[in-house]
Amino acid sequence: MWLMFILSSITIILCSIIMLLATFLSKKSIHNREKTSPFECGFDPKSPARLPFSLRFFLIAVIFLIFDVEIALLLPIIVINQWSNIFSWSLITIFFLLILLIGLFHEWNQGALEWAS
Repeated sequence: MWLMFILSSITIILCSIIMLLATFLSKKSIHNREKTSPFECGFDPKSPARLPFSLRFFLIAVIFLIFDVEIALLLPIIVINQWSNIFSWSLITIFFLLILLIGLFHEWNQGALEWAS
């Protein structure tokens, strides 16, 4: 049992080292104007390669994802009610909702939820 574990560990470590060495040895470190410029059929680009991105939109999207995941974590609380007593279920639910509300009020006080500033 231990022999198999040791051999597997050595194999994984050796493969990782070989892949890291191959990555470092195969990359080209010569950067010139042609390699770093965007390619558009050999002509100069008509528009910039990077479009401006609204940081406000990104912040609201991240906050939405965080609260969306927390709401998804609330759904199993309904099922847990059947297997636990009412006191512990109520305590866990109130604690979780309190954390959600504190986070919401913090974002509101920081002004992160306002679309236009």
